[in-house]
Amino acid sequence: MDTRQSTTEAASGAEAAQAAETAPAPERAGGGGGADTGDPAAAGAGRRRLPGWAVPAAVVAVLALLPFSTLPLPGVFEGPLNSPATLQLLATCLVFAGLATSYDLLYGRLGLLSFGHALYFASGAYFAALLMELLRLPLVAAAPLAVAGGTLLALVLGAVSLRVSGIALAMVTLAFAQAGSILVTRDPGRATGGEEGMPLEMGLVPDAFVGVFNTANLYWLAVAYAVVAAGVVWWLDATPTGRVWRGIRANEQRVEVLGVNPYPYKLAAFTVAGGLASLGGVAYVVVSGGVTPVVTTAEFTLTLLVMVALGGAGTRWGPMLGAVLYTYLDHRLLDVAASEGFASLPAVLRAPLSQPLFILGMLFVVMVYFFPGGLAALPARVSAALARRRRGRHPQRR
Repeated sequence: MDTRQSTTEAASGAEAAQAAETAPAPERAGGGGGADTGDPAAAGAGRRRLPGWAVPAAVVAVLALLPFSTLPLPGVFEGPLNSPATLQLLATCLVFAGLATSYDLLYGRLGLLSFGHALYFASGAYFAALLMELLRLPLVAAAPLAVAGGTLLALVLGAVSLRVSGIALAMVTLAFAQAGSILVTRDPGRATGGEEGMPLEMGLVPDAFVGVFNTANLYWLAVAYAVVAAGVVWWLDATPTGRVWRGIRANEQRVEVLGVNPYPYKLAAFTVAGGLASLGGVAYVVVSGGVTPVVTTAEFTLTLLVMVALGGAGTRWGPMLGAVLYTYLDHRLLDVAASEGFASLPAVLRAPLSQPLFILGMLFVVMVYFFPGGLAALPARVSAALARRRRGRHPQRR
């Protein structure tokens, strides 16, 4: 791209962003965005606003200090917050929170429906495990190579997939993901372990991540990944490139008319999202101690889609909230279904309730039907309902 073209696209990008802002409000998939797109003047009139970094910094501080807490939460976790079982569950939730944020970069920010995002997550996990097993590389050397390999894979497959759009894009990405899943399951050269998966070579993992006593370090690793994924997506969304992304989501044809070629912007988002997913795969294989073909399937990508829609697509916190809630319920419902109290329920209730996917599916339907903006939109909806109630009691204040 020469200087003249860059200048033209930069100017056009600003126009595209302005066009996106003046365009009719986009209908978020699943209704997301309600919490982050409200009128600031109406929402914050007369109230002093906190700095933009205050809430994220507080959340990170709370997450970082959690392993030092001995607070028991009966019914929520099996042990106190600093117990290995609780920290392991929270670490898994945070890894998927970061992964869902990377998927939201495509689905929530640009409106690109990809069914192949699991491929990049799996590539990060399998590349790291293979490099350690075949080349005997330590984790600190295998991890950046695995992320680089997953990012390059996303760049190449994105360059091909983004030649089409809409349902065709979904089908092309699904085809690539299925090919990757079949390749892993077929176990070429007995390298991937087939359906049994691959355990991590613990002798090549730093001692700080080995053993039950070091579960807190695994938890902090998951926190670090979630912070990196959210930080990259939020920072990019605030840049001029992010404004063009929003313009593409609002009306891609209008962006083209203004002189901006959407393809490189979509490819950049596809590559960044794939790189973040690969980084999540590396974090996952360390936290879990291995990887199985489950993370290569298209069903896993559909799970990511449910997480994002459940939390609120295109919002700041929604994908993370949806991923944490979905992962937590997926694990805890299995424990509840195996409890003695659950066995005493009538068979007509025990049969469906013993299937976590059934309960999660019903929860998803309820959320989409009654709260189309997802979890992130709940505070705004509750505030609006309370305001309407107050106006009903005191009509003179209208």
